[in-house]
Amino acid sequence: MKPVTSEMISQPLFGAWDYVVLALVLATSSAIGIYYRFTGGKQKTMKEYLLADQNMSITPVAFSLMASFMSAVTLLGVSSENYTYGIQFIVINFSYGLFTPVAAYLYLPVFFKLQATSAYEYLERRFGKVARLAASLCYTLQMTLYMGIVLYAPALALEALTGISQVAAILSVGLVCTFYSSIGGMKAVLMTDVFQSLLMFAAVFSIIIFAWIDTGSLSEIWRIAERGNRTSLLNFDPDPTVRHTWLSLVIGGGVTFLSLYAVNQTQVQRYLTIKDLKGAQKALWWNWPILTALSLSTSFSGLAIYSRYHKCDPFNAKYISSFDQLMPYYVVETMGHIPGLSGLFVAGIFSASLSTVSAALNSLAAITIEDYIKPLYLYIRKKPLSSKVAGVQTKLISMVFGIISIAVAFLAQLLGGVLQAALTIFGVVGGPLLGLFSLGMFTTIANEEGSVTGLVCGVAFALWMAFGKKPPAVTLARSTEGCEAFSNSTVITPSPPIPHNTSDYLWIHRVSYLYNGVFGLVITLVIGLLFSYIIEKCSNKPKKDYDPNLFIPPLAKRLRRKMNSTFTLTTLPEIGSSLYNLMYLVLIIPSG
Repeated sequence: MKPVTSEMISQPLFGAWDYVVLALVLATSSAIGIYYRFTGGKQKTMKEYLLADQNMSITPVAFSLMASFMSAVTLLGVSSENYTYGIQFIVINFSYGLFTPVAAYLYLPVFFKLQATSAYEYLERRFGKVARLAASLCYTLQMTLYMGIVLYAPALALEALTGISQVAAILSVGLVCTFYSSIGGMKAVLMTDVFQSLLMFAAVFSIIIFAWIDTGSLSEIWRIAERGNRTSLLNFDPDPTVRHTWLSLVIGGGVTFLSLYAVNQTQVQRYLTIKDLKGAQKALWWNWPILTALSLSTSFSGLAIYSRYHKCDPFNAKYISSFDQLMPYYVVETMGHIPGLSGLFVAGIFSASLSTVSAALNSLAAITIEDYIKPLYLYIRKKPLSSKVAGVQTKLISMVFGIISIAVAFLAQLLGGVLQAALTIFGVVGGPLLGLFSLGMFTTIANEEGSVTGLVCGVAFALWMAFGKKPPAVTLARSTEGCEAFSNSTVITPSPPIPHNTSDYLWIHRVSYLYNGVFGLVITLVIGLLFSYIIEKCSNKPKKDYDPNLFIPPLAKRLRRKMNSTFTLTTLPEIGSSLYNLMYLVLIIPSG
């Protein structure tokens, strides 16, 4: 293995064939959009444009479920996570399998019975318009910020290493994505997700294969990682302030998974592109191995990168300015001499951004037309918006959100530290929203006033928890012993950073970031139930009759048996009945 030198930065990193490969990928994505614009229903109806006419097969939906939230930020971040902190993070994949049946058999049936384009229509039927609007606004802000970050983060990393400017990267991905999402609708989004998912796998596996060739065997990659203390998987410490443990990864990862795959508009809309519930449940089950395969291979690619730089860390040697640049730096340094291969990798990174942004654009268009424009039009004009007009407006809305995402991406480069803040917002909003939906589906005591109060408190607490003064994370040791620029240096292996005095930080701000969503969920549930009970006791409103279809199957079955009587909870101990339904999520379903 030849030593890494600073001259590697100055050599040409992106050749003509690399640009050709990248251009072909972007052109192919656009061509898929054009194809679906002029075939089938030609995206003339809302059902065709937003729900793919509900005739999609399981395989493309399963791939799209994975690709919707496995962005370029994930590919770059997970690999650097395993390089910097070790492979403990892969335990989160266990939570995906544990909570898949919860999403498939409790939440998903409710949305299928509803058959509404907007997932937040459920909240209006269960609670009222205020709950629907509050949740919809949270989602809109969340996804708009996230789209900008998804476009900006890979552009930032790639600019320093490939010569592709941030402007070119953001515009090429943003405009291509907006184009095929706007004209091709959900069918184009789903089919390009399949194509882009394969490129994501190709990008990750190219790193593993080259490291395999470089070291001689996969076992040697593992042995190098083991010597660098990066293979530990047995951290069962119950202390919530420890960054990654089995408990934080399973519980925190599970809440994150449910917030994305059980109640998120982006995923719910994908489920509804399949004609029946069983097909949608199969797609969700198939998503698990596909998601896990990409997650594990991306994690191992972090160890593969470490096998090359275990004696010369590019960050310590000042060859790169961010750990997120590790993966593209490795690619151009090891594969740059092979025409087109660096282009294939960058295409995979771009594809990860394309799949995520296109998913968000289509979902935001659905939310805007269903939650904002249609109700407003009905209020002003006193008649429903025609399907034809709605179809045209939806395409325009998708295009507008695409332009907004590009603008947010350019704004992100001026915000500095807010980049991490925006990513944190994406996580902390998910837990409280999951709590709001759970209050509606798992309990009958929850009402609109109490549930919205719980949502506000949950979001506020999670944000305070996430954005407080936090101690810096302690990384594993990294060496510069093998760097040419450091060959005569007396510094061999940097010592791990000295832990900061934890008394300088509030306990809640030292808690692992994985618990942000968990605390937001719990606060929403507890405040929502308590305030709902108090408000019900203090008001003289008549008791409400419940539609069993608005509740999880076990509770719906109980309600149908009592259709001739009002099923409400009237005493404090009966709050336990609502909590029992919530406990069903954790205890009964995972155990079969």
